[in-house]
Amino acid sequence: MRTRRPAASLIAASAVAALIPALAPTTATAADTASAPRVATQQQFAAQKLNWKRCDPDAPAAFQCATVKVPLDYDRPRGKKLDIAISRVKASSPDQRRGVLLLNPGGPGDAGLDMPVYMAEQLPKSVKSRYDLIGFDPRGVGQSAPVTCGLSYGEQVSDRPYKAATFPSDVRWTRTVAKKCVTKNGAKLPHLTTRNTARDMDAIRAALGEKKVSYLGYSYGTYLGAVYAQMFPSRADRFVLDSAVDPQRIWRGMIQIWAEGAEPAFDRWTRWTAERDAKYKLGRTAREVRGTFWKLVARADRDPIVIDGQKITGDDIRAGHAVFFSVREAAEAVVELKKAGAGGKARLARVPEIVKPATPPTFGRAAAEDNGTAAFWSVVCADTRNWPHDPETYRREAIRDKARYPLFGDFASNITPCAFWGKGSEPATKVNNRVPSLILQNEWDSQTPLPSGVGAHKAIKGSRMVTVAGGEGHGIYGSGSCADKTTTAYLTTGKLPAKDLTCKAPEPKLQKSVRLPSPAAPAPGR
Repeated sequence: MRTRRPAASLIAASAVAALIPALAPTTATAADTASAPRVATQQQFAAQKLNWKRCDPDAPAAFQCATVKVPLDYDRPRGKKLDIAISRVKASSPDQRRGVLLLNPGGPGDAGLDMPVYMAEQLPKSVKSRYDLIGFDPRGVGQSAPVTCGLSYGEQVSDRPYKAATFPSDVRWTRTVAKKCVTKNGAKLPHLTTRNTARDMDAIRAALGEKKVSYLGYSYGTYLGAVYAQMFPSRADRFVLDSAVDPQRIWRGMIQIWAEGAEPAFDRWTRWTAERDAKYKLGRTAREVRGTFWKLVARADRDPIVIDGQKITGDDIRAGHAVFFSVREAAEAVVELKKAGAGGKARLARVPEIVKPATPPTFGRAAAEDNGTAAFWSVVCADTRNWPHDPETYRREAIRDKARYPLFGDFASNITPCAFWGKGSEPATKVNNRVPSLILQNEWDSQTPLPSGVGAHKAIKGSRMVTVAGGEGHGIYGSGSCADKTTTAYLTTGKLPAKDLTCKAPEPKLQKSVRLPSPAAPAPGR
């Protein structure tokens, strides 16, 4: 998940057909055949002949791409179709092959077509020998019927602090984004949901001729995997959910959890930095470090700090809350900001989570520049019907949460385009299955904080959880973490740990992290 500026990265969004109030929250339980594609449709998927071709002349020859046709509306399987772009790298040892490992990088709004190539560099040989690695762009993303709302760069910026003076303009922004998305996409929007992407995954399974699929999903991909297992439990083989989204908090609660998780991370940072005052000189006690930080924020609000020509306000500094989940990076960033505030020359590379990109980024291959943002809001807004529709509800909660969580609370609870979105094609999925799954969680993950992973573990009753104590960053498997061994054993043998495990990360440093796509949209966690 993520909630960043359009250039920054964790979970993404939803869509609806009309600017009308959503219905009262209801829940679909979804292991029933009525919620899944019809049998005839499944037979049609299995009958599809996939035309595999080299994905790109510059890509490895083993990296192949094809297209699977799926219904836009699964209640009308013979109606309008979407082309879902899929890719593969075949198992390296055909005699050891077990099946396919579907991959998802997160989002919503992130493309996954290239995942087999870069994950092949990170996964162990024992996994690559057993599975065809299968990537895909989810519906509405990248090369799979990409959605666009025609949003300007400024309209894609979702990190907005609550202020009484600017709240009316925030409301206008949310109305504008929702209206543009509806105008551009119309009847397509209600069907850009996690449930329909899960159905697309099952269509991919059928088209590949597989009875079951194994799965590795990061961030939002954990929720997608959990929904698939809920809807198609008999077709889920070995599922790894890395940096997990709490399915009980979809979606407003998952955005708000960024603020909840930032406060203990900030407290940890103040203690860690105080113990290293000789190096950072930000304070000898946690209280002094805290005071240094908030004085810096107040100073930047009065007179923005300038780094490489960019003005950084106190709100910009608070919007970079995610940096405090990595104590060393946060200490270095605050040192540079303090130096710049005192008139010194700061190093821009030390404050990447706080400084806005100098130029608007480009999102997605062969997709509109706002594709990631448009897909994010499409999924997040249409997935659930529990978004408030009265702007005053957002105002009250933003004021409340700024007091509760000073670092990011008002950002997380401020109004979003979902306030003026229409309803999705069906209610959200209640996840409570017993499908065996392995959940991986860093203790200090900014996009899916630890309580999020614990919530996912509680909901997925057949799961085991590996917690990396002291672990920083978003995305674990393939990073060289202490959780890698357990994950590889599960994927290669099918045996989950007998009980939940905790392993310890090394002393915080600039650690290697899993390579995930550059964030293209706001999503859970900056």
